[in-house]
Amino acid sequence: MFGSRGDPAEQRSRMVDRQLRARGIRSEAVLDAMGRVPRERFVPPGQSSSAYMDQALPIAEGQTISQPYMVAVMTEALTLSESDRVLEIGTGSAYQTAVLAALAREVFTVERIPRLLAEAERTLEEMDISNVHIRLGDGTLGWPEEGPFEAILVTAGAPDVPPGLKAQLTPDGGRLVIPVGGRAVQNLLRVTREGEEYRAEEILACRFVPLIGAEGWGSTDRG
Repeated sequence: MFGSRGDPAEQRSRMVDRQLRARGIRSEAVLDAMGRVPRERFVPPGQSSSAYMDQALPIAEGQTISQPYMVAVMTEALTLSESDRVLEIGTGSAYQTAVLAALAREVFTVERIPRLLAEAERTLEEMDISNVHIRLGDGTLGWPEEGPFEAILVTAGAPDVPPGLKAQLTPDGGRLVIPVGGRAVQNLLRVTREGEEYRAEEILACRFVPLIGAEGWGSTDRG
């Protein structure tokens, strides 16, 4: 773990080497993207010195910006190509969004909290990231009018895989990466669609904020 030693570019380089490459991230495209996206731009004011620590950090509205390693694991699991269209559920700080935008043709991202959406839009605009489309809504329902998508990434923990998201995958190998389990602890899954068949693979244990919505947790559910 490291905090404010060196300038942000040096911190990003150490993050890539020590937190990602050394722990098994192999995709050079993902490593390159995370070495270029300035994570310090996505953390709350006053926390820039903590931006490259090996941990999740709190942001507004009780949400988090994920640990860099988890961002890398989830992004690598999507096996993105430059022609892919990606749906992201849970924009949050938009750090994961920016990493996806560096790898894919277009990113469609849905956020349910107005304040986070406004801040994410502002950050992406300031960074001149133009291949991201963002809207306010129930992410568990996806963005069906823009589907199907080659890849879908869910950045919150769900009790089950939402049927609506599975249906929005391309039928010829679309990939959905999602944490599934209880509200406190989940397993990260990759679901691959082939026609009307869906194959699920477990990647690792994880801990995300709950996925709230019609096909996720209700706001008062416990589990």
